[in-house]
Amino acid sequence: MSYAGSCLCGAICYHVNGEFKSTSHCHCTMCQKQHGAACGSYGNVSIKQLEWLCGQEMLRLYESTPGVFRGFCSTCGSSLTWANQAETPDRIAIALGTLDTPYEQKVTKHIFKDTRVTW
Repeated sequence: MSYAGSCLCGAICYHVNGEFKSTSHCHCTMCQKQHGAACGSYGNVSIKQLEWLCGQEMLRLYESTPGVFRGFCSTCGSSLTWANQAETPDRIAIALGTLDTPYEQKVTKHIFKDTRVTW
């Protein structure tokens, strides 16, 4: 299986070759703020599985905690990636909401449930 994805404005396009190792709904307050939602949903892949098809120069990285980088489109602000370069430099998480190819599997885990919103 492979997946295609893009940001809201279409300036950044990517391709994931293969399945996600794991998927999660992250309920941490940083993901809530980054996504403007109750959680951020991610699929984790090897960095070798990710190919930027267009607009990689539009991708901006924000270091939210030491060694952890959140990628977003500099034009539309779409959240695209999350990577812990300090602990797992060979892996990257893709925001599942940016997939253009349907993802039909169940998300495998919920993390940081202690900060889950109550509404």
